[in-house]
Amino acid sequence: MMIHPLADVHTDKIGQGTRVWQFSVVLDGAIIGENCNICAHTLIEGNVLVGDRVTLKSGVFLWSGLRVEDDVFIGPNATFTNDMLPRSQQYPQQYPLTLIKKGASIGANATILPGVIIGEKAMVGAGAVVTKDVAPYSVVVGNPAKHIRFIDKESSLNV
Repeated sequence: MMIHPLADVHTDKIGQGTRVWQFSVVLDGAIIGENCNICAHTLIEGNVLVGDRVTLKSGVFLWSGLRVEDDVFIGPNATFTNDMLPRSQQYPQQYPLTLIKKGASIGANATILPGVIIGEKAMVGAGAVVTKDVAPYSVVVGNPAKHIRFIDKESSLNV
């Protein structure tokens, strides 16, 4: 595990081989798996679980209620939300579960609404706004995100 001296990390639940870069904040209660790359200028709140071999690019904030399974890629400035009815200084007792399944990829500047499930090996295009669940191996793009095709299950390179 490598934690940059300019990172602000408040959890000891970080797996072997994980790197946390400068200006990242990881709050108490967050769990991060092995061999992850948590890039600069990121935030991970307390009630967040990150699996193994996850790449979290710069400008990504993971809010309470988010679960990220193994081998997920989250591109720069992808945005997650966790409150469907946000109001200043009003906090729900529980946030909806948002789940990013194993091997999924989320493109730069995509927005994922609360309670959404991104299926296994699905791909969310850059700038997409995901308002509902994404099927496994599906490619979605646009605002709102729409399915455009499936990824060949036999070839991880055929995207």
